[in-house]
Amino acid sequence: MMEVQVTCTGCGSGNEVHPDTAAHKLECHVCKSVTDLRFTEEHEAGILKDCPVCSRQDFYKQKDFNRKIGVALFVIAAILSIWTYGLSLLALYLVDLLLFRKLSLVAICYKCRTNFRNVSNMKDLPDFDHEMNDRIVYSDHDFKGKPLSH
Repeated sequence: MMEVQVTCTGCGSGNEVHPDTAAHKLECHVCKSVTDLRFTEEHEAGILKDCPVCSRQDFYKQKDFNRKIGVALFVIAAILSIWTYGLSLLALYLVDLLLFRKLSLVAICYKCRTNFRNVSNMKDLPDFDHEMNDRIVYSDHDFKGKPLSH
């Protein structure tokens, strides 16, 4: 079953919800702001075609790992490399390689940053594209699920 993590627009916290066509609103567990949801039968089946929060069709996939933790680990390894002569960076590389092989993928909406886990059509989603991200975030361009073509 697909798991959806909606990012609250009020406070930025993540709110977990399972797709249910009867659910039309989600109340943030921190700031109590309400987000409208539009789940379909496809969402209940684990198929991701459109976002239940913003109705966009532009998604990307990436490994399911918190970026802030990754940056913090790198900073710690870089500082420790002064005393370990770079061995801490090598150790971090090996940990990163292990995590890369073990972690599953997560789909993310470019527009509202909603996360989707256990998506059955994950292989059909493209990887992150910086130009698409910039066009969607800064100029509100809607690609309607089509990849960027040049």
